[in-house]
Amino acid sequence: MPWLACGDRVVASLEVARTRSERRRGLLGRDDVTGALLIERCRCVHTIGMSFDIDVAFLDVHGYVIDVVTMPPGRIGRPRMRARSVIEARAGACERWGLAVGDTLDVRLDA
Repeated sequence: MPWLACGDRVVASLEVARTRSERRRGLLGRDDVTGALLIERCRCVHTIGMSFDIDVAFLDVHGYVIDVVTMPPGRIGRPRMRARSVIEARAGACERWGLAVGDTLDVRLDA
């Protein structure tokens, strides 16, 4: 199982949306999420049809966090043109993890 890490800290278990369908779906249709979801090749997300608020961290090509927002259900987010991927998690997760703009995230295959 992959893990999301910030520096030397492992912050969450991680799912990776690998297919076009998985990237398009994101967290839609779920009642909850444990850990986080990485969506690669993504600059914008929406929460139309979602049942809970989410945190979205926008990452550049190097995993540098360029923005973090909390989105309630039924919203369309604005694109971040420098973003190359996003991390989606339940609202409040980024704060619990101590994640902020300027941090660098990476994916680890072992904790």
